[in-house]
Amino acid sequence: MEGIDALVPVEMAKKAEDVGVKKASLDAGRTLALGVLAGAFIALGAVFMTTVTAGAAQSSWPPGVVRLFGGLVFSLGLVLVVVGGAELFTGNNLLTMAWASRRISTAKLARNWAVVFVGNAIGAFGMAGLIVLSGQSKLMGGAVGAQAIAIAKLKMHESLVEAFVLGVLCNVLVCLAVWMSFSARTTVDRVVAVVPPIAAFVTTGFEHNVANLYLLPVALFAAHEPVVLQAAGLDGVPEWLTVGRMMTNLVPVTLGNMVGGGLLVGAAYWTIYLRRT
Repeated sequence: MEGIDALVPVEMAKKAEDVGVKKASLDAGRTLALGVLAGAFIALGAVFMTTVTAGAAQSSWPPGVVRLFGGLVFSLGLVLVVVGGAELFTGNNLLTMAWASRRISTAKLARNWAVVFVGNAIGAFGMAGLIVLSGQSKLMGGAVGAQAIAIAKLKMHESLVEAFVLGVLCNVLVCLAVWMSFSARTTVDRVVAVVPPIAAFVTTGFEHNVANLYLLPVALFAAHEPVVLQAAGLDGVPEWLTVGRMMTNLVPVTLGNMVGGGLLVGAAYWTIYLRRT
């Protein structure tokens, strides 16, 4: 049995490499469309999390437990990506395994990441607009929108170094979730593999760039609703909630995600299981 078990990570590494080749070979149109889906899927997980944790400040539950509930429901996003099929920038950082084996070129790697990132941004930002237009941010007397603003406030007040390192740590967990899904044989296996790492990164407050592409804009949109401002105890849109300040979060988080997923997970497993001496 030990010999059989020892082969599993090797087969996972080969599968990750093959998947990387297929992803890099998709035409730009389908890659973009699948990227839009992934951005929307992650946003749906964030909607679920924001709604579940709304009003947490007035709850008698310990803050860590409330965050855990939020992390568990946020897992919906990556479950939809992995099971439903979509192209997520953070998960696709594992394409470094196929690139390191020289099965895809640097140009194909860069094209995939660029197109997928644009698609993710469109899907996440579009979902933010739809959520606000639906009035969902005004639920529970504006508590849902107030929670979105509270989440954004934490993210917008991180230093560049903090945002980068939190991005590294986040995508280590996200890519480990994707990595473990390669061992799955059934849909249930995939769900079970994905949920714990995703719940962990949300609970601990690590930073995911695609999630932030939804969470930061939806907070800005929600801050223009009087009922949301009242629930948040604000007189107007906070001075720190601007597009410019959003970029000071998104840029270092994206770079951190690339390091965490592409190097600390992808390159590490490639070195261990696929590198030819």
